[in-house]
Amino acid sequence: MIEQIAPRSAPELTDDDILELYAGAPIPPSGPPPVPSNGRIRVNFVTSLDGSATVDGRSGSLGGPADLRVFDLLRRLADVVLVGAGTVRTEGYGPMRLHDADVVWRRNHGLPDHPVFAIVSGALALDPTSPIFTEAPVRPLILTVANAPDGPRAALDAVADVIDCGDTTIDPAQVRAAVVQRGLPRIHCEGGPSLLGALIAADAVDELCLSLSPTLEGGAGPRIAAGRSAPRTLRLAHVLRADDLLLTRHVR
Repeated sequence: MIEQIAPRSAPELTDDDILELYAGAPIPPSGPPPVPSNGRIRVNFVTSLDGSATVDGRSGSLGGPADLRVFDLLRRLADVVLVGAGTVRTEGYGPMRLHDADVVWRRNHGLPDHPVFAIVSGALALDPTSPIFTEAPVRPLILTVANAPDGPRAALDAVADVIDCGDTTIDPAQVRAAVVQRGLPRIHCEGGPSLLGALIAADAVDELCLSLSPTLEGGAGPRIAAGRSAPRTLRLAHVLRADDLLLTRHVR
C-alpha cells in the first residue's frame, strides 16, 4: 500500500492517483500528460538512509515492491527513458518493454506502446547483439560524442540511431534538444551518478524523484550524483509512504 503523507494525507493511492501526482497536473482522459514545449527532464533514484545509491554495486537491492511500482508507473508517463551506459551494464538492463497494463494505458492516452530507450555513452562500449537492441520494441537511441570510436559506432548504427551530443563530452543541452526534436519531450532519466552529475552541473534537472530506503548500507557505495557543481534548490512537491519506505518528488 502506498499513501500520501505530504503536503496532504491520502490513504491507499491507486495507480491513477499516483500517475496524477507525478504528472503534477490532471491527466486528460484520452490525452498524454502535459509537458513544456522544451521538454522536461525527470530523474529517478533510490538511496539508503546513509546516502548510498547502491548495495553491493547495484541500486535494485535498495528498493522494494512499492519502489518498483512507482518505477514502472514513471516509465508509463515517459516518451523516452534516458540511462547512462555504465548503469545499463551494471543493473543488467534488457529491452525497454513495458507491461501489458502500461501499454493499454498509453494507448488510451495517445502515447506509443513503449517509450524509446536512450543510452548515453561516450566510449560506445555497448554490445550491438544485446537484447537491448535485438529485442527492442522501438529502435533505441545512443547519445554519444563526435570523437567516439569509429568501429563501435559503425556496429551500433545498424541497431540504433547514434546521435552526437557534443564533441568530446556529452552536452546535456544537446541531449535534451536531440530527444525533444524527435517528439520525445517527457524525458525520464534512471541514472547513473555520472549522468546525473552532468545534468546537475548543466542545471538541466527539472525534477528529482527520490526513494529513501529504510536501510543503513554502511559501505563505500556512491552517492546518486558524481562530480562537482553549484548547489541547485528544488521544491518538495509530495511525499508518499509505503511502510518504512519514503518516495519523494522535488521540482524546480
